[in-house]
Amino acid sequence: MAEQHKNPTNRAASDGLPDGVAPPRKKTNVRFAFACAILASMTSILLGYDIGVMSGAALFIKEDLKISDVEVEVLLGILNLYSLLGSFAAGRTSDWIGRRLTIILAAVIFFVGAFMMGFSVNYPMLMAGRFVAGIGVGYALMIAPVYTAEVSPASSRGFLTSFPEVFINIGILLGYVSNYAFSHLSLKVGWRLMLGIGAAPSVVLALMVLGMPESPRWLVMKGRLADAKVVLGKTSDTPEEAAMRLADIKEAAGIPADLDGDVVAVPKRTGGEERVWKELILSPTPAVRRVLLSAIGIHFFQQSSGIDSVVLYSPRVFQSAGIADKNKLLGTTCAVGVTKTVFILVATFTLDRFGRRPLLLTSTGGMVVSLVGLGFGLTVIGHHPEGTTIPWAIGVCIASILGVVAFFSIGLGPITWVYSSEIFPLHLRALGCALGVGVNRVTSGVISMTFLSLSKGITIGGSFFLYAGVATLAWVFFFTYLPETRGRTLEQMGDLFGIPNMAGDSDQQSPEKEKTTLSNVEMSSTATSSDIRNE
Repeated sequence: MAEQHKNPTNRAASDGLPDGVAPPRKKTNVRFAFACAILASMTSILLGYDIGVMSGAALFIKEDLKISDVEVEVLLGILNLYSLLGSFAAGRTSDWIGRRLTIILAAVIFFVGAFMMGFSVNYPMLMAGRFVAGIGVGYALMIAPVYTAEVSPASSRGFLTSFPEVFINIGILLGYVSNYAFSHLSLKVGWRLMLGIGAAPSVVLALMVLGMPESPRWLVMKGRLADAKVVLGKTSDTPEEAAMRLADIKEAAGIPADLDGDVVAVPKRTGGEERVWKELILSPTPAVRRVLLSAIGIHFFQQSSGIDSVVLYSPRVFQSAGIADKNKLLGTTCAVGVTKTVFILVATFTLDRFGRRPLLLTSTGGMVVSLVGLGFGLTVIGHHPEGTTIPWAIGVCIASILGVVAFFSIGLGPITWVYSSEIFPLHLRALGCALGVGVNRVTSGVISMTFLSLSKGITIGGSFFLYAGVATLAWVFFFTYLPETRGRTLEQMGDLFGIPNMAGDSDQQSPEKEKTTLSNVEMSSTATSSDIRNE
């Protein structure tokens, strides 16, 4: 990449600072980027609240509507499949009307769904509300990390892009609190209030997002360079970095470097949308295929390691562990929400300090140990007569559940969204992120809709031993396949994965060069741990 596109810290000497010392950041700009990331990421509260509130509301819905365990599984898990429609539609919508308006649309759709669920009088009507809410969740899951990654400077992108996961956890905690608060009401009113009150955050969100700027990368894609300069000036650490980011985005969008003006014509790529599908899905180069598999792989393993079974069915798991009273069940479940929220905040402040890989590997390894402990504790309890209390085994189960959510929250939870939103080239980013979210939601739906049946088939303890095996495979995949991305601009990801053609024009990389670059990536992904120790 040209000299002007290097990391801002490499310009320190030209700013009169010693080598290796970055120019001071403008705190006002950092705060502005921080505010934008918070507003965009608040859409994730919608999914988090739904996960949290349904875990407890399902106990009352089953009793009130007289539905079976299979119907409970479908009710809880189907939203993930419905959200697929939203995530794929969001890719096209965000490229058409912009990232900001897409966030507002997500909030409006979820409001309608939550309203319908709150006023449901039977199971079919409740499922209809789940369908609408699922569309809104799909929009929110796709657009929040994309917008945040595109508006954030490289120096704090990991910190800011982890916000969607932070707000998912806050939403889960709010859902648990809602369960506990309304559980004392009558059976018919309590669960309906739990679900219906979820419409309130979406109204506030839609109003607040109106004050956000549009993504600078989307503005450049539409040729609105003057507007993009304003946003970049407010979200970059220095004016020099703003100019560098604009030059990188113009290059990625295929706009000549010497072409300037308030509004310019953006060169149209031959084939349009068809070519994006061809480059990413139908006939990708080895480098693009690696990016796609990295994004799909991390999304798949995030959900297949069983986190939804722990979070969504935590009251059922605690019941299996010997806690029978509903108030105690919901109170203990709130501890799960608090643990997730605290540890996601730890990850937020360490992502850009320690890097993606160390936290990801530590997180997944800790989950393996915790899942094995949970499986062991539940197996011991299951082999004793019903009604027998085994305090030490109950303690192991509670500690293991808290361990699973804690380790998930310091790495695999937030890094999945950070990593997958930052590795795609600009012209493939919307579709690539939508595919990642699609895999995430399908996997989550399968896990959610099979847990009760699986636990009956191989015992509840055996289910968590199975998830521990999947988490072990995830650790191996992350260690061998995913390179470190900390500190790189979104446009510099092409150098890391061997995609110099970030603009997606017709020039193709030579096979020899691509092979060499991919070889370097392989070396990077296995040697990162020693690099970090040297740092």
